[in-house]
Amino acid sequence: MKRSHIPPLLDRKWLAPLLITSSLSLLLFLSFSLINAKFPPPASGFSGGGSSSELPRLPRLAYLITGTKDDGARVKRLLQAVYHPRNYYLIHLDLEAPEGERLELARYVKSEGVVREFGNVMVIGDADLVTAQGPTMIASTLHAIAVLLKRAKDWDWFINLSASDYPLVPQDACRVERARPIIIDPGLYHLKKSGVFYAKERRSLPASFKLFMGSAWVVLTKPFLEFCVWGWDNLPRTLLMYYTNFLSSPEGYFHTVVCNHKDYQNTTINHDLRYSRWDNPPKQHPITLTMEHLDDMVRSGAPFARKFEKDDPVLNRIDKELLMRLDGRFTPGAWCMGSSRAGKDPCLVSGSPIVVKPTLSSRRLEKLIANLLDPETFRGKQCK
Repeated sequence: MKRSHIPPLLDRKWLAPLLITSSLSLLLFLSFSLINAKFPPPASGFSGGGSSSELPRLPRLAYLITGTKDDGARVKRLLQAVYHPRNYYLIHLDLEAPEGERLELARYVKSEGVVREFGNVMVIGDADLVTAQGPTMIASTLHAIAVLLKRAKDWDWFINLSASDYPLVPQDACRVERARPIIIDPGLYHLKKSGVFYAKERRSLPASFKLFMGSAWVVLTKPFLEFCVWGWDNLPRTLLMYYTNFLSSPEGYFHTVVCNHKDYQNTTINHDLRYSRWDNPPKQHPITLTMEHLDDMVRSGAPFARKFEKDDPVLNRIDKELLMRLDGRFTPGAWCMGSSRAGKDPCLVSGSPIVVKPTLSSRRLEKLIANLLDPETFRGKQCK
């Protein structure tokens, strides 16, 4: 089962309750010590997209960006590509990354004038050990969500990205056999990363709830995540215990929670808003995207794509042709008010973060969402 999400540029009434767990994918987080840990209260202008009688409120996104050893430069580039002063960003390099790499990233965040002005980026200082296919990824993600709920209270959508992801648009605009094996995530007990261990015993499938699978990369609404973290119903905690010894639990936890609760099971979209390519038959991970896939990426209308190798030439093409971004700079948007003459960076002077400028990419994304919400097919694909 796949799930998806709603685009940052569109805010229609029927999108508000929509939870998007698209080919869901979940990210890593456990115990955090925050280096740049304060999100100041939003400016009064952040409360809407203009007069309440004229324009709908613009959504605000909360990003979790994760990486591991040698990913510092990639995470920095990804942050620059997806940055917008209206959004929030929480960055985590796991325990495999050396402390110097983590500190360098934190220093960069603190040195950026725009980031200091809007105070919307945090970097995790006390890194977590995360095992790719184990429950430590779920624990890490839930912890990150809790941090965002506490320190950035006015966001609408949560999106998790890894260092191998990249945006395709500016900010303006699985299976039963995985349930039977019992695995042990060493990240729960040790300080050194290793693969999961398999127990000899096997268990029967649960009878009190139905299992769902999808992508580990998600787009989720804030109300649903409040339900998962604060848990006025016991379902999220029950499933969290079940997935503790579940293979590839990041690809099932959120999916199973949403599809087993009456308040949320009809609020899903069967898409994760990522473009990816798979071998036939599919392997564990999607194939690496290169220049030959660029046209398909654009035509897909997806706002993100994965996975990319570090500094692959196709990223430069995306920057130049889709994001209009120069190396080392933020993706320009309507909030950038400075002059671009003589190669100057227009984002050095910031304007209102509630002003957006639709682009051709916005129209492609809108077309994708319209197709996903086709009334003839939409309901039939939910929680299947």
